[in-house]
Formats: sequence, C-alpha cells, structure tokens
Amino acid sequence: MRRVIILGSTGSIGVQALEVIAANRESFEVVGLAAGSQRAAVEAQAAAFGVEHIAVGEIEAEQLVRTVEADVVLNGITGSVGLGPTLAALEVGATLALANKESLIVGGELVMGAAAPGQLVPVDSEHSAIAQALRAGTAAEVRRLVLTASGGPFRGRSRQSLRDVSPREALAHPTWDMGLVVTTNSSTLVNKGLEIIEAHYLFDVSYDDIDVTVHPQSIVHSMVEFIDGSTIAQCSPPDMRLPISLGLDWPNRVPGVGTPLDWTTSSTWTFEPLDAEAFPAVNLAKQVGREGGTFPAVFNAANEQAVLAFHAGRIGYLDIVDTVTAVVDAHDSTGVLSRESLAEAERWARADADRLIGLR
Repeated sequence: MRRVIILGSTGSIGVQALEVIAANRESFEVVGLAAGSQRAAVEAQAAAFGVEHIAVGEIEAEQLVRTVEADVVLNGITGSVGLGPTLAALEVGATLALANKESLIVGGELVMGAAAPGQLVPVDSEHSAIAQALRAGTAAEVRRLVLTASGGPFRGRSRQSLRDVSPREALAHPTWDMGLVVTTNSSTLVNKGLEIIEAHYLFDVSYDDIDVTVHPQSIVHSMVEFIDGSTIAQCSPPDMRLPISLGLDWPNRVPGVGTPLDWTTSSTWTFEPLDAEAFPAVNLAKQVGREGGTFPAVFNAANEQAVLAFHAGRIGYLDIVDTVTAVVDAHDSTGVLSRESLAEAERWARADADRLIGLR
C-alpha cells in the first residue's frame, strides 16, 4: 500500500486523485492533504478519508511534505508557489507525481538537479503519454518527441483574424475544462510551449528534437519516434484520472481507472502542422528554453500578467504573446540560479509586463 500526500487537494487534479484512491483503498492510503486556501473543504476531505495531517497555503504544504512520511507526493498546486513543495518532496526521497508544471518551467534546473533517477513521475497527460511510450525503447533509440495539441478554439484561424478575439471566445476550449489562465494559454498555445520546456527537462531531450502536431480529437496524447522509423503513441479518451493513477502507482497500472476506446465504432483521427505565424508562442518557448536560467520563469510570469490584463479588457488577444515577447527580449539572466533569483526574476517580469500593458 502506498502512502500518499496530495497537494492542491481541492483543485481538479486533487479531487480526481481522491476519486482514484476512493476506488482503490486497498492500494493507497492518504496521509496528508494540502489546499491553497479552502480550509473547510480540505477538512471535509480529511474527514472522508481519515486523514490526520492537513495544510493550508504553500508554506504549510512544504512543511507537511517534510514532516509526514509518504511514499508518493502528488503536487497538484497551481502556480510557481508549487516549487518549494516540489523540492521538499525530492529532498525527503518520496516519489513526486508532478502536475504542477510551473515547478519545471520556473525551476527546472533546480528540480532536475535534486531528483534521483526515476523519482519524478509526470502527471500532465502529454508527458505521461511520453513516459509510457518511452518504455518501448532505450534513450539511445529515441529520435524525437511529438507533443499533441488540440489546437484550442482558434485552430485554423489566421493571425489577423485573431485580433478581435474576446475573452469569452478564448475560454471556449473544445476538449478540456480548465481554469482561466490555463484555458487561455491553450488558446494561444503558450501552454504547449510550456509543455515543451517540461518535456526537455523530464526526458533530457534537445529542444531541436521536440515537435508539436495539432490533433483536434485529443485521443493521441503524445508520441515518441524512434531511430528505426517507428512511432509509439499513447491513446485514450480524454480523462485525467488515467495519468493521475500512473503518477500514484508508477510504473504499475491501476485497473478500471479509465474507459477504453470503442474499436467497434468508426472514428477519424487527424493531425495538422502547427501554424507558427498565428501561434508564435511555441517557438518563443523553445527560445527561452534554450536560454535557460531565469528566462523560462520570466516567460511564464509575463504571460500570467498579460492573460489577466486581457481578461480585464486592458489589452487585446494578440497583445498577450506580444507582451511576453517584449519582456523576454528585455531580460538579462545573470547570477547564480536559486529560489531567490527565480523569485526576483518573476517579480521583474510581472512589473515589466505591467509597464508594457500600461503603454498599450
């Protein structure tokens, strides 16, 4: 039986993780729960699962990880505040099931430097798919990784046609139900750019060997191409409980978590090239990834400010990525990389983004 701490237990990932555990009580025991601010909600979860240790806020979450013994820490916290708990989980030797993408975007070099081989298991559907596909060959046999993207609500649109997009339109994602920032990021494909940076750190693959293909059906979650020309894809209906369950019990599969595809009915899966002119965020993300240091943290922080400004009616849709580009171009990453220098870079990026937003 695996003892599990769930960080971000009241969010989407945390709630679905508890659903998986509730259906598999013989395999998992919840020993700690942490939420961002909803104390009443996390107390109710603790009562339902017989959990003694709870935390509210990122500081308490980090302390929880350091003081409660667990086999697996599922980090479903939203935002760069998840970096501290991520590093704490790695330091205490627990398996880290990582759904907090900002840990790798902001502090990828610190995180991978602290992780032992096999200690970090991805929970994002795309990276879980790649981790599964990589079991088909050795690292030396991998030619490239291919991340799939649904294309969001504006697939097929030209850059010019996106100029007057409204916040409501940007939130109309065709597949996933996510929060304001993540859903907007999926429409601009910033989210796919962030996932490329994650994939680079998780699988130690060059940015030149990570590609994106648009797959509107969201059935193929990502692929690995090998040197002999074969491609291994992970396919399943969109359901985050599957990658969550793998994160909790890697490398074992939890029976009955997801619904399999129905091969008795007709279906069509399509794949399209990414339009880099309409959606420049992917190439920008590769640029900041290659720069390394504090550049990815600046990219992420500037984008968050721009997304909020867009939804507040202060800038247009195309101004989101244009603002991020300007902030990245003005950044100078120097000094020793640390949690403090990353936090300072984020503060600078938010301030510079706000300055540019005020000028638009």
